[in-house]
This record gives sequence, C-alpha cells and structure tokens, in this order.
Amino acid sequence: MGRGKIIIRRIDDTSSRQVTFSKRRKGLLKKARELSILCDAQVGLMVFSSTGKLYDYASTSMESIIEHYNKLKEDHPQLMSFASEIKFWQREAASLRQQLQHLLECHRQLMGQEVSGLGFNELRHLENQLEISLKNIRMRKGQIFSDDIKDLHQKGSLSHQENEELYKKIDLINKENAELRKVIEARHGEEENAPSINHSYTISNGSDILEPISLQLRQLQPQYNEPATKTMNLGLAFHL
Repeated sequence: MGRGKIIIRRIDDTSSRQVTFSKRRKGLLKKARELSILCDAQVGLMVFSSTGKLYDYASTSMESIIEHYNKLKEDHPQLMSFASEIKFWQREAASLRQQLQHLLECHRQLMGQEVSGLGFNELRHLENQLEISLKNIRMRKGQIFSDDIKDLHQKGSLSHQENEELYKKIDLINKENAELRKVIEARHGEEENAPSINHSYTISNGSDILEPISLQLRQLQPQYNEPATKTMNLGLAFHL
C-alpha cells in the first residue's frame, strides 16, 4: 500500500513540528544546491525557524546574490513590480487550487471514498472527526427538538387560557339567558292572571245615555214599498 497524502496544515504538536521542520529544511537546502549545480543558476535561500534561528544557502555568496537582486530591482522597477504581482497572483491561485483539492479530498474521505491509501493513524483521525461531527449533529438535533417542544408547551398554555376565558364567557351568557327567561316567565304569568276586559256598545241621543241595545236587520219584503226612512241622528258611545 502506497503512502497517503499528508494534509498541509500547521502541526499542533511541538516536537512533531520541530522534527518536520528539520527534515523539510534539509530537503529544501538539498534541492537548492541541486538546482544551482544542474542548471548553473544563482540560488540564494534563507530560512528562519519559529524560534528565529537562521538557515541559509548560497550558490556563490549571499551578499552578491542580494546585490544582484537589488540592482535588478532598481534597473527595472516596473518590470519587477509587474512580475512580482504576476507571481503573487500565481501563488494565490496555486494556493487556492491546493486548498480546493484538499477540501475535495477531505469531503470524499468523509463520505467513505478514497480511503484505501490512508494508514491506521489517518483512518483513526478520520474516525474521530466523524464522531465529533456526529456528536455535534446530534446535539443540534436535540436542541431543535427541545425548542420545538418548548414552543408547543407555550402554545398549549395559551390555548388553555383562551379556553378558560371562553368557558367564563359561556357561563356568563348562560346566566344572562336564565335571568331573561325568568323575567319573561314572570311577565307571562302576570298577563295570564290579569282580569279580562269586556267591551259594550251603547247608543246615545246626544244627552241621555241609554241602556245597551242589540240591533237586528230584517230582510225587505218585495211586495211592500217602504217609504223613505227618516234619518236619525244616532250617536254611538263605547263604554269600556
């Protein structure tokens, strides 16, 4: 099984970081020396450790390389500035591509893909990351459930209060209806117990009030010619 890719990030352990720095520094100096010999190039390399210690390499001399660099920068300031800007953005683009590639690899590994090249320690680290992620997901899920239950309890309490107020209003309406029913029944009883009123009709001649009389109409006989009846001034009086 081949060696897996190393994640490029700061090493937290101090001893491991120092060991890695020593190994990589030696390899970097070796590559600089090989480049100067193979390509007949002037190479100047300076490395400062985290404690401030200097490690350098120069194919000729560091002073001559620095002078050559300053002179070229003074003779061609715009060219150097433009070239430096291009190199800066090239480095930024390379760094972003590397970060993207690293994120894609991490994502595939978290999905259980491309893990055949990982060693035991790397698999253990990936397992710990998954456990931490799963723990955080469960905590967030529990928090959401807790918030939902709390909201439901609050809504239930509000509904209970509203129901109590509605019951009180219903009881008040029932009491008012009962009182109105009693008033109506009392008035109905008074009307039934009140004496009846008789209406009598009397005929008056304008001065004296006569006793009530009943009037009857007779059917006219066809063989007699009745003379015109005298008109009488009759007054009707109503005695309650």
